[in-house]
Parts: sequence; structure tokens; C-alpha cells
Amino acid sequence: MCGIVGIIGKSKVAPLLVEGLRRLEYRGYDSAGLATLVNGHIDRRRARGKLINLEKLLVEQPMEGVIGLGHTRWATHGIPNETNAHPHATKYAAVVHNGIIENYLDLRAELTAAGHVFESETDTEAVVQLISHYLAEGASPEEATAKMLKRVEGAFALGIIFAGRSDLMIAARRGSPLAIGYGDGEMYLGSDALALAPLTQKISYLADGDWAVLTCDSVSIRDAHGNPVVREVKQTAFSGAMIGKGEHRHFMHKEIYEQPQVIGDTLNTMFNPVSRTFSLPDLPFALSGIDRVTIIACGTSYYAGMVAKYWIEQLARVSVEVDIASEFRYRAPAMPKGGLALFISQSGETADTLAALRYCQAQGQHIISLVNVPESTMARESEVALQTVAGPEIGVASTKAFTTQLTALACLSLVLARARGAIDHATEERLSKVLIEVPARVAEVLAHDERLREIAEDIMDARDVLYLGRGTSYPIALEGALKLKEISYIHAEGYAAGEMKHGPIALIDETVPVIVIAPSDELYDKTASNVQEVVARGGRVIFLSDEKGVARLGARAVSLVLPNVDPFVAPILYAIPVQLLAYHVAVAKGTDVDQPRNLAKSVTVE
Repeated sequence: MCGIVGIIGKSKVAPLLVEGLRRLEYRGYDSAGLATLVNGHIDRRRARGKLINLEKLLVEQPMEGVIGLGHTRWATHGIPNETNAHPHATKYAAVVHNGIIENYLDLRAELTAAGHVFESETDTEAVVQLISHYLAEGASPEEATAKMLKRVEGAFALGIIFAGRSDLMIAARRGSPLAIGYGDGEMYLGSDALALAPLTQKISYLADGDWAVLTCDSVSIRDAHGNPVVREVKQTAFSGAMIGKGEHRHFMHKEIYEQPQVIGDTLNTMFNPVSRTFSLPDLPFALSGIDRVTIIACGTSYYAGMVAKYWIEQLARVSVEVDIASEFRYRAPAMPKGGLALFISQSGETADTLAALRYCQAQGQHIISLVNVPESTMARESEVALQTVAGPEIGVASTKAFTTQLTALACLSLVLARARGAIDHATEERLSKVLIEVPARVAEVLAHDERLREIAEDIMDARDVLYLGRGTSYPIALEGALKLKEISYIHAEGYAAGEMKHGPIALIDETVPVIVIAPSDELYDKTASNVQEVVARGGRVIFLSDEKGVARLGARAVSLVLPNVDPFVAPILYAIPVQLLAYHVAVAKGTDVDQPRNLAKSVTVE
């Protein structure tokens, strides 16, 4: 959620900190700030709103210092304003924080009674006040930090600098991700590797519970028990060029257009060109013995899991439960040992999903994660980590991450079906072939971009929009509605088409656009009947189907003709037009497409 950047450098760090924060804008934020040391004293600049407001302030009030911290905040405790913006500071230290300090009220009351004066409404200020309390008692920065870590409860990533110590920065994580970058006589701190890409490609990731002491040329790390540890330094593939928009107006549009490439890249990680089949990395357990699958995710990833439920149950003949991570573990479900728990997360750091993963581990489940960040906490804590090769996704509304998740899940479904002997070789070969063809078909769908822009103009003024679909098209209807809500702020709902007569049909009149996802499959006729019911009540139908499906419906809807594909891969293809439709509606309405209000890219707190 929030973004953290820290630098111990050789020259003025403020411009580099701002650049790092700019690379973290995709995570979502409502204020930003910097803290540096100038002649041993803490200097701060903070501003509400977008990063440009902080940049304007820095023009008026430049910052010196070769050590500093930067932060973009997404409000949890306290309204978005300058006082609540990070870094929080006293005369002793400055702190930036991602996460939630659960016992901050108790700490605040204790410290207030001891004479400390709080300025903000945030939970974070309790951290810097507690550190300052120990420093005032004569503790060293390392000792004060160790004492603080024993007192605070919750999930956090912390960056800390100390007055009078331009050679020292301390980092700590519990639940929220944090990376350390290695330079030539410089050290860096970041919420993720992308923030540090222009500065270094040598990265290590702190494990949960770690805290680290950084100087300009070294780092020492201790685990949650205070024991010295060494974390592997890796070469990251991120580069400064990877976050440019190219010729596209928005990151979201660029990322939609990257889908043929990234879907192909994801397929190539699992495809065996000799056997013309798909395979997974070596597993420490046998898929043939799996008779129950539990899929857990949030948001768009949850909808990908819903599609996978259809695939796995139909192809592998395995019972599948799909659950929202934020609800799953609070049910404390019984889970017979030996089942497979599959976790889907773009970042691999989603707090609710990670907590559910740990619950399933305790229940004796085999753990597979599907992530876009192979170094993420979720990947490290899984028996097997499958990777989507989507590359950095900057737009908050997920596009290429979703379709690469679907792609990987389709591959997994085929592999599981083969391992269980549920499909014959001819069927596997046919479905593998149509899956390999998906990148080319996606490119064909992108050719309809201009037509979707025209359709978007017809619905941009709608107050409510309904999406309908059956079978694997139902989760795509849900995803389409989510995309429209996220970036255009139009109220939209997705429904299983068969459920329309059980309530939603009451909403339909000439002002309500109804977007129908209906490839020509065994469910087409039933969906077409639902469309007739909408038309009969004056509804404005936008019909997404292939040539055969559109021809059968006649002129009773605004239609978009998509490529004729096997029903197995249709969900991947039909995700593209609902993404583009939401994008063009948002552009027409003038909303902030890449950074919609109130949303964060990665939800790392509950």
C-alpha cells in the first residue's frame, strides 16, 4: 500500500528519493513526504495529495542531506493532510511506516503520560515517540529500535533515521515487504525492487521479523529473535525503462496492449515444445493424489480463481472451493490433510491472502502460490511458487496480471487433469494447442480498441451498469463490473445470467446498459434468452460474442464481434474488451485512470 524509499548516499538524496516515490505511485497514496539530515538535524517536507505538490514545495524549500527517507501514504489512521503525512519525527529520529500498529492507542497513552507530545492522529507516530523515549534514556539507535520492536504489535515495514547519525539507517519488517539495495558506497531501502531500479539491481529481501542496520557500505541483519542472519543478494531484472508509458496515454492502456507478449511469456515458462504439453516445476507432492483444491485470493485474483474452479472441476474432476481471503480464515474451516491450497496474488504480499496461506499450512495442506513477484513473501513460504511473467504492473486496476493469472491457471488445470488421468492425450493436445494460440487471438481483440471507445461514449453517463455471463463468463462479468467501478466510479454489478430473474431484472430500463459476455458455447442459448428478456424491458444491451453468436442475436443489441475460440480459452480473450471498455469510459469521464481514488495497488494491511 504505502511506498517507502531510503538512501544513504554520497550526494544530495532528495531528488533521488522523489524519483523513487514516483516509481511507487502505482501503489496508491494520498500524501507524500521526505526527511533528511542536515548538519545532524532532521529536516522534513510533507504535502497532501499527489507527488507534484511535494515537488513544488521542494522547489520553494530545497532539501540538503546525503541520507534520507521518502514516503507515500495511503490513509488508515487519520485523514489525509500534511500533519498526518509521513515521515513522522521528533528531535531524535524520523520514521516512515507501511502497515498498521495495532496497539498504538495503548502506546500513545503510555507515552503521553510520560510527557511526550503527539502531533498527528496516526498509529505511526507511536513508533517514533517510543524510539525517542528510549534514545532520551541513553539507548543507542540499535538498542532503542530493538526495544521498540519488542513493544509494537501489528504489521509493518519501517525505515528509521537518527539525528546526529548521517552514517546510519535502520529498517524492519513484520508482515509488510521491504527490500535492501546495494550500491557503490551507497545503500538503499525500498518497498519493492521497482522503487530502486534506477539506483541498483542488487537486491536482498528482508524475511518476516527481520531488522537491518544500514551504513553507506554495509548491512547487518538480525532475525525476529535477534540472531545475526544473512539474506541472499539477488540480481533483479527491473530496469528504469520498464515503467515508461511509451506511446500510450496511460499505464493501464500500455499494460492492456502488453498482454499478447506477457501471456506468451507466461505460457513459455510451462510449455514443453517437444511434447507439446504443459508442465509445472518439480513438486514435492504428487498431483495424482489431490482430491480437493481450495483457491484463495482477493479482488481480481479471486475472479481468476473462480474461472479456475470451472476449469479444474470440468477437466480434472476435482472438487474446488474458492474463497475470499479476508473471509476464509475467520471461518476456521476444517481442512482434511493432504488437500491442495492454491493462493493467487499479483504482489505476493497481500495481507489477507498471506494470513490464509499460513492457516492452510497449519492445517496440513500442500501449498502452491501464483504470484507475479518471485521474491515475494508468499512465494518464499509456499512449497511451489508459480510465476506470472507480467512484468511490473503500474496501473492500479489489474489488467495483464489478471490475464496472465488465467493463463497460468489454465496450464495448471491441464497438468492436474493429466496427473489424475481425467483427460486423454488427444484432449490434452487439443486444449494445449488452443492455449498456445491465445497471444495471437488477444492481438486480434486489441484491434477492436477504437470500436470499444465508441461504445464507451454511449455508457459514460450511465448511473448503473449490469454485466451478465454464464459459466466461465460469469467471473468475467464480475471482473468487468469491478474494472468499471474502480476507474470510472460508475456503479456496476456482475451477475450470473441465470440469476437475472431472481432480482436484478427489476433494475432494467432504458437508462441501464447491460453488458453481456456470451461466447458461442454450450451455454450460449440460455444467455441469449436472458438478452431477449433485457431487450423486452427496454434495456440497452452491449453484446460481446463471436461472429456466430452475434449473427444469431440479430440487430437487437450493440455488438462486438470477437475471434471464434475454443470455450476453454474464451475467458482470457473476453477479459480484454471489458478492460478496454472500462478504460475508455474512465478516459471519457476524465477520472485518474492509473491512480483511482481511494485505491492502492497492493493491500498489505488487513
